Formats: sequence, structure tokens, C-alpha cells
Amino acid sequence: MSYSASNIQVLKGLEAVRKRPGMYIGSTGPRGLHHLVYETVDNSIDEAMAGYCDNIVVALEKNDVVRVEDNGRGIPVDIHPEEGVSALELVLTRLHAGGKFDKGSYKVSGGLHGVGVSCVNALSDWLEATVKRDGHIYQQKYERGVAKTKVEVVGDTTEHGTTIRWKADKTIFTETTVYSYDVLMKRLKELAFLNSGIVITFRDERLETPKEEVLKYDGGITSYVAELNKSIKSSFFVPDEPIYFSAEKDDVIVEIAFQYNSSPDDNVNSYVNDINTIEGGTHLDGFKFALNAVLNNFLEMPQYSKIQKNLELTKAEKEKNKKAGRNVEFEKLKAEDCFSGLTAVISTKVPEPQFEGQTKTKLGNTEVRSIVDSLVREKVTLAFEQNPKQAEIILKKVVSEAKARIDAQKAKENSRKKSFGDSFGLPAKLADCSLKNPELCEVYIVEGDSAGGSAKKGRDPKTQAILPLWGKMLNVEKVTADKVRNNDKLQPVIQTLGTGIGKDFNIDKIRYHKIVIMADADVDGSHIRTLLLTFFFRYMPEIIEKGYVYLAMPPLYSIKKTKNDKNPIYTYTDEEQEAALQSLGEAREKAIIQRYKGLGEMDGNQLWETTMDPAHRKMRVVTIPDAMAADQIFSVCMGEEVEPRRKFIEENSSYANLDF
Repeated sequence: MSYSASNIQVLKGLEAVRKRPGMYIGSTGPRGLHHLVYETVDNSIDEAMAGYCDNIVVALEKNDVVRVEDNGRGIPVDIHPEEGVSALELVLTRLHAGGKFDKGSYKVSGGLHGVGVSCVNALSDWLEATVKRDGHIYQQKYERGVAKTKVEVVGDTTEHGTTIRWKADKTIFTETTVYSYDVLMKRLKELAFLNSGIVITFRDERLETPKEEVLKYDGGITSYVAELNKSIKSSFFVPDEPIYFSAEKDDVIVEIAFQYNSSPDDNVNSYVNDINTIEGGTHLDGFKFALNAVLNNFLEMPQYSKIQKNLELTKAEKEKNKKAGRNVEFEKLKAEDCFSGLTAVISTKVPEPQFEGQTKTKLGNTEVRSIVDSLVREKVTLAFEQNPKQAEIILKKVVSEAKARIDAQKAKENSRKKSFGDSFGLPAKLADCSLKNPELCEVYIVEGDSAGGSAKKGRDPKTQAILPLWGKMLNVEKVTADKVRNNDKLQPVIQTLGTGIGKDFNIDKIRYHKIVIMADADVDGSHIRTLLLTFFFRYMPEIIEKGYVYLAMPPLYSIKKTKNDKNPIYTYTDEEQEAALQSLGEAREKAIIQRYKGLGEMDGNQLWETTMDPAHRKMRVVTIPDAMAADQIFSVCMGEEVEPRRKFIEENSSYANLDF
């Protein structure tokens, strides 16, 4: 096969975006679809951060159309001196074109790479840009990234701003072009919290009676911390109002607000130029190291010696340190101790942020670490000195977490010394697979011994392990971590997976890369799935984040043409069943239909053919597209508070699929 210059393809304009959209917006699924809105709103937020915009409107119109309006300066419409086209057309049709590269126009911005709104244009069936500035209203229309009209004056005005309307291209977003109100609301609330004083109006005009919410938080990130704490079950919040401080150094602006509560979990959110850095980075590292150092420094002060006494080493440990030349008498706090029960928002504005990729999930600027570190040491020390009682409560909290960590580690070491043999304490009911490579192995967690027996007979013993569960599963949302760790129904799951839980969790020790929850297709089965997912989300969230958790999809029906039919048709929904029956034609009347009430009704061969054979099975991978929303849903639906759950059911009852 010849290979010459004629084989080299040059993609012009926005063709590269349409050819490989995932490179620019992450995916062509729901996440990428919503990313179009984020990129457009980010432009308006950049205007707000520059001081030129204080009102933004985001509207979901009918037929999957989105409209974003702002009262900023308006995208320039004059002819670019070098490119010879309108600046508006340049911004909307060229990658890496925009005012974000000129620090005279924008000191900081979230749309760093200059591909945002041009990507929206490229991936839209059509887009309409309207600009108000210099006394006129300008408009230009595009189809799939190509200008179909020139920039035209369509009216006069004394207002200023930009409106972008578009309809996502169904040939790109083949999964869905329907926007989620809740997903967008979460991001817009974030932006309103992070930019105090700005007004963001969110409208859902798809409804017969349009819904509108006005988001404005003068308290900024202090209000954000209070909002995050609403879903937390806690016996105390300290201080009563979140600690807040801000500073600017070398053009880097840092805002931090935090508050402790009695729960064992942390809820720390970090942002750079309003971008949620879900993987953290140097700004989060600076906060973590400084907070840890300050708390250790205070713990060594004479007035807190009684609290420090709880971390005193044993006589044997002290002697061991002396022999090693270390004069250490007390255990030091670790960052994980200092983060337990902490709710915090860290917002930084960085002129030249260095992100890892276009998705902007981790900050790499080393200078930001030292700026945040020095600020936190200074401000938190001052806050603790001015409020010694609050400092004492916080120190007691973090020391108790450190003590629990140390005790758990010792208990773990003691249990290892008891020697579980080669199986490392694997549960007796686990039918393990023979291969040991986690990437090739999967475990089916099944409901009851009957289903477990069928699964063991039908499995591939080389790669598929079976763990039957029995009895009532524990709702971890209502109990402490100690009860979870020692629960006889959850211990087999913990031992089987091998990762440990909570702070002892280590993803590198996982024994299977596919953890398949296989429960009956009824209400009880749904309850078991929910309880297991609650446990995984609270104590092993990384196995969900890594895509290791799956839901098996056993069939609801089998259809036989005759009693002795050896090749039944298996269907998974009522719609599939009806379609299968119709395909039989006249033979439909004699067909024998079996409704499976439980997995135990299938023999090993049937379970293999329908649910366990990798070549034919159907499974759903469990994902967490929005961790904060998931956290709130688990708290509401599985927690002890009845009133929030009642309200949630009332508001969402129309979406329920009831099984009588």
C-alpha cells in the first residue's frame, strides 16, 4: 500500500474539533454536552472577574436550545488588523483565538486555552451570536462552525453584552442532547458562590410554566461552606461561623473559608479561576501542609499539653526512638487527621495557571503552593490565638482522629500476627477464582446461597469469583465507622476485595477489577444494590471512580416456542418481551413465558448464558458524574433524617418506577 504526501490529511478551521471532539470537551456523552454550557458561561464569568459584568442569564429553551446572556463589554466586532475578518467571527471559528492571551484585557480567566466558545460553535447544529456594544446590536449565524452570514447590524441599543444561542449537533452527541437542570444548577451555584455579588439567573423554559432561580451570594465562599455543611450530620460546627481570609501576592489572589464539624469525613473543594480542580494541585497542597503544621505547632503549646498527652508514645516506642537517635515522645498529627471533619473552599485566581490538560483538573504552579502555605500559616495562627476555646475544640477533634488512626493501625498489625494463613482471612463462603491478576479477575456479589449456588455452577472458575451474601445488609449511612468495620455482613465484602476501608483503603491491593453486584430484579434486589452502593460510595469511593463497580442485568423473562425448546429467548424489559413475542408471529399463542422472580430460579447454565458470559452478558458500570450531588442524595435517601427524605420523595415521585 502506497504512503505519500497525498495521504496526509490537513484539518482546516474547526474540522479538528468535529473529528476528535473528545480531545476538546472530554467526551460526547452527557458530560461533554454540559461542558458546552460551562465553556460559554466561563466567558461571561471572565468578564465578571475583569469587573465588566454583574448579570448572567442561562436559559434552557425548548428543542434542546441553550441561551447564555451577559451584560459584559460584548465581544468586539471590528475587523482584526491581521486576519482581515471580524473579531467576533475570529473568536467563534478559530481555535486559540480570544482576549484571554492578552493580559491587558483579562488579568485572569477560566477559559485559558482559547478553545471554549469556538468548540461550542464547532459542535453545534447551529449557533447564533448577538453582541450589544457601541450603540448597536450585531448578529452573526453559523452552522456546524461555519459562518452563514456576515456580522450584521440588526438594531440600536444603549446596552452592552453578549448572547450566545446554540443547538448541539445530534450527529456528535449521539447519546443525548437533553440538558440536565440539576447538573447545570450545581455548576452555576458554584460560580455564584465563587464570585460574590454577581447575579446568575437560571431558567428552564422547556416547562409549560417556566422555572427560574436567581443565584446571588454576597457571602461568597463563606456562604458556600455553610451550604456544603447543610447535608452533614454533626453535633458541632466550629467556629460558629467559618474562618475566612483572603490575600493577594504576586498577582495571585487567594480566598479560603473553612469550618470543622464532628463527622469523620472531609469536604474540601479547590478552585483556580473558578475552575473546579477536582484533582487538587499546588494550591491544595499548600493549604494541607500549612494547616497540618499550624495544628502540630499549637499542640506543642503548654496550654494544650493535656490534649497532646493522648498521643504520647509507649515506653517501648520511646526507647526505640532513643536508640535511633530521635528524641520523640509524642505522635505527630498527619494531614489526614487535620482534614477529618473539615469543610473548606479554597479559591485562587492565578494569572498564568498551568493545568494538566484542557480539562483543568489539577494545578501545577509551584509558586502558588508557597503563597497559599504562608498565608494559611499566618491567618490560621492568628485566628486560633484570638479564639483559644475554638482552637481547643479543633485540637481535641483532630487528636481523637489521630488516636483512632493509630489504634486502627495497631489492631490491623495485631490481626496480621494472628496468621490467617495463605488466604489472608478470605471468607469461607467465597468461591475464589484461580487467576490472581486483578485486571483479569471479577467477583460477583450475589444475594443468598441459592443464587450463589447457581452462580458457582455457571461461572468461569479461572476468572470469576462468587461471594454470596446472606441476612439483612447494614445501612452504613446510619452507623459509625467502627460498626461498619466489625459488621459480620460487610466483613466478607471487605476481606474479599482486599483494599481495606476508609482511611486504611489502598486501591493497589484490590483483588478484582470488576466487582459485579448481581441481585434479583425486584424491590428487594434494588434495596440490596442500594445498600452495597452506599457502602462503596462512603468507604471505598475510588473503586467507583476507577470504574470497577458494575450492576449485573439478569433477564426478566424467558420465552420458549415449545415446552422442549432448547434455545429460549431471554428478554430484559417488558418492551423487549413484547417485541420478541411479536417476532414469533402465529407461534406467539403457543409460546411459554417464564417470569424470573429471582436468580435462584435459574440453573448454572442459564445464569452463565444470560448474565455471566462476557461475550453475551449485559452490565452497567456505576459512575459518579457529580460527587457532591451523590453525597447529598445518599445522605437524604439513606440517612436518619426523615423530613428531607419525605420532601425528596414528594418532589421526585413522578419519576418513580413502582414494582407492586
